[in-house]
Amino acid sequence: MEQTLLYPCVNAHRNFTLLDGLWNMQFDPRSEGIREGWQNGLPEPFSMPVPASFADIFTEKEKRDYCGDFWYETTFYLAEDDARDVLLRFGSVTHRAEVFVNGISAGSHEGGFTPFVLNITDLVRFGRRNRISVRVNNELNETSIPCGTTKVRSDGTKLARPYFDFFNYSGIQRSVHLMRIPEEAILDYDTKITLNGKDACISYNVLTSGGHTVTAEILDARGSLVSDCEGTSGELTVRDARLWEVRDAYLYTIVFRIVDENGNEADKYPAQLGIRTVEVKGGKILLNGRPVYLKGYGKHEDFEVIGRQFSWAVAKRDFELMKWTNANCFRTSHYPYAEEWYRMADEEGFLIIDEVPAVGMMRSLMNFADAGVGGKDTRFFTADTVKQLQENHRSQLEEMIVRDKNHPSVIAFSIFNEPETTYPEAREYFTPLFEYARSLDVQERPLTGALLVNSTPGKDTCAELCDFISLNRYYGWYILGGPELGDAEAAFRREMDDWKKICADRPIVFTEFGADTYAGEHKLPGVMWAQEYQNECYEMNFRVMDSYDFVQGELVWNFADFQTTEGIMRVNGNKKGIFTRNRQPKDAAFLLKKRWETK
Repeated sequence: MEQTLLYPCVNAHRNFTLLDGLWNMQFDPRSEGIREGWQNGLPEPFSMPVPASFADIFTEKEKRDYCGDFWYETTFYLAEDDARDVLLRFGSVTHRAEVFVNGISAGSHEGGFTPFVLNITDLVRFGRRNRISVRVNNELNETSIPCGTTKVRSDGTKLARPYFDFFNYSGIQRSVHLMRIPEEAILDYDTKITLNGKDACISYNVLTSGGHTVTAEILDARGSLVSDCEGTSGELTVRDARLWEVRDAYLYTIVFRIVDENGNEADKYPAQLGIRTVEVKGGKILLNGRPVYLKGYGKHEDFEVIGRQFSWAVAKRDFELMKWTNANCFRTSHYPYAEEWYRMADEEGFLIIDEVPAVGMMRSLMNFADAGVGGKDTRFFTADTVKQLQENHRSQLEEMIVRDKNHPSVIAFSIFNEPETTYPEAREYFTPLFEYARSLDVQERPLTGALLVNSTPGKDTCAELCDFISLNRYYGWYILGGPELGDAEAAFRREMDDWKKICADRPIVFTEFGADTYAGEHKLPGVMWAQEYQNECYEMNFRVMDSYDFVQGELVWNFADFQTTEGIMRVNGNKKGIFTRNRQPKDAAFLLKKRWETK
């Protein structure tokens, strides 16, 4: 059967066992595991929680910074065969994985931020315990995203050298589900929404693994039937539809069923449905036909000890803090987040710019500085590795869109973050990726990508591919910071005047801007790294943005402090957070809260 990325559910036809917990783990620095038969049992394992990033759990530096092959294993019991397929679903394994079931290879996957599913029906032993073994590799290169390189040190050990400014957290970082679904199953579905006055038309298309009849129905929030239809494709009409709005989310339920020749239900898949439209028109971003101004954050999946593991408690805290500051949007910088983030955003009425992990497309171990200051050009897209990189980029783009396309919270897809886009080869690289993304999304969401400071009018080659332009700009920090803040404002305005000449019908959203600030640091007059200066920097940026009506969004960088690779310009991580890493406010949080009350 074909792979399905639908979120797991439990009903009369489907169930799952969550395999989260303590697994065995072992490092494999010489890549000898396959040769030595580790897929049949690890020789010297230690315990490791799954899901979790492994790095911050250890106290030894060599384990925290480990780069190369490493293994996980666990066992599970499976009852007697009940004529349903057995699927193994990994929420994410960073960055590449090969999975073995009872010593036999079940499949592999490249891409550390999207799920993959393996049909292991023919490999499991019913009525007995079964072993899952996973060989993982977290090395960075220029043929897969995110980009970087791997250094071999004098003692032969490897060190990840990212071209991006966040820590290379790795491991089985999201939940693992052992799923049972019918042999004839619902595999995927699309919805497209059209508003007709007070009514809504929901066109749908369902993919199944068989040929029996499919039915579709929509239930309101109280469970009452409001529309139904028969067929693998069709149209459902909701009269006097309650729309999904910003910070006012109303969710229907759409239910698909497979019905056999005897009228019996063979499979059922329910999902939340938010009725809303999104488009870019007349220089505005429109939600349900009305302009919406994006205000919020670039974020990271990052928290102490657990690294990039999803935590319901951390996510709930983040949403509460975003609501407290009157935000309405965030970008999944710089990779697709755990699916639970999107499900929560659906329920909270938050807007998401969903970003593929196309970051680090510049050969720089200080990418944050080079991208912020400009001037560096490594001709990244002229390398021999570009063809393979593009294939991996395309694959991860497809997995992100297929996974997230039915979330009402997702209003745009971001195809890149801060690549070199100032020469023709960059446009040749990205053009087919934009075209492919448009072919995958029946809702025709806007596409964008975040441009670094070198990508200015007259120099950039890729802004025209975007439905709205996303700019990462650090005037007042990397450019003309500290005592030159006034000069920074003047330089910022000069650039914006140039954008004004070409943005008559295309909005700009600022997807990064801000300044590092060490929590608790105060000084009058304000200086760089003090909280007073962070406020001054934001106030300057806001003055400029408010002067141009084609600016339709501001996503500050960053929601919270986060971990990065060690370096002389990073004091235990990036400190641009509006909140500390343990989610306490800096002074700038109160500035944003007041501004966004009426913005």
